Amino acid sequence: MHDLSDVPVEVKPDRTLRVKIIDACGLACSFCHNEGTPVAAPGSTGRVSIYLRTNGADFLPGRIAADADFALALAAIRGGLPTNEVHFTGGEPTLHPDLPGLITIARRLGLTVGLTSNGENGAAVLPAAAAAGLDRINLSVFGTTPAELAAVQAPRLASPKLAERKLAALDATIETAAAHGIKVSANIVIPDRGHVDRVLRIVERHGRSVVVRMLVSLEDGGASLAAMQDVLGHLGAVPVRRIITAGASDQRVRYHLPDGRTLYAKSIRPVRLPETCADCRFNTPDDCQEGYYGVRLYRAADGPFMVGVCIQRMDLCLPLGEFVMSRRCHEVATFRDDETARLTRLHATTATRSNGQDPSPVDV
Repeated sequence: MHDLSDVPVEVKPDRTLRVKIIDACGLACSFCHNEGTPVAAPGSTGRVSIYLRTNGADFLPGRIAADADFALALAAIRGGLPTNEVHFTGGEPTLHPDLPGLITIARRLGLTVGLTSNGENGAAVLPAAAAAGLDRINLSVFGTTPAELAAVQAPRLASPKLAERKLAALDATIETAAAHGIKVSANIVIPDRGHVDRVLRIVERHGRSVVVRMLVSLEDGGASLAAMQDVLGHLGAVPVRRIITAGASDQRVRYHLPDGRTLYAKSIRPVRLPETCADCRFNTPDDCQEGYYGVRLYRAADGPFMVGVCIQRMDLCLPLGEFVMSRRCHEVATFRDDETARLTRLHATTATRSNGQDPSPVDV
């Protein structure tokens, strides 16, 4: 394992709001947490939400419309919590019928906009999304062959022919994003050492056109971290910077490869909200898989906007109006500030303090 003790540290305050804008998705990945919510229309697709049996979710997710209600919701969140970026999730955000409209609303409020996508519809919608002001897209990449993609799908979608079409769509999404000035990264979850060769093939195929980020598997962090180290060693990666998100569990290390490319390894810090998480039944090293990752905004089907702080504890979600006036909102804001100050002091000899704007295109 690399010694990171002398690697420069960047402390970056959490200022991002994740927004689940749609539940629909054209894939059915076996490890999907679906942002903690149930699958709105499961039917026979085989889509899953891995924490649903234990997370207490009690509302179905609705599609967020690009209207005044959404603008007011973003303004309300920003009034309670300093926010400079929204990150759209799903489901699959590129299937939203008015993605450019949502982006336009966020940009008018002065917010940077990113999204996470599987790439299945990007070529069709990214030109308009870029014109509306989309800054970045994080693409979830599962493999380089139809067999690798099909292997992580529910039986109904585990068709190599369908997977081949999805991979072609991903390639088209990457090309379209690059052509329209959208920053692109490829996210790869690496569960264990059995996936090392798959990850190396993805780095080889996509690592020259996008920045690749390895993500720790939430379900088996130890085996996942060991597999990451195998990949880094094979590639001869050299660590050049640690980026820690103060007030959330996200952290990553930026590596340079011998051929000049950049690679990120993202993992989870054992971060907890001091009050909300204190008595949680999942508050153990093994059971709390994501830690406190940040604030998420949802729209309940035929109901209000909802705000959550944990995909394993969806019973903690509050209606937006209640959240912004709550002790929990104050707890989150205070925790962000306290962690920023503490981590900046802790890493004073190597730290650089970010003002919340990205020093590089893929740090979020």
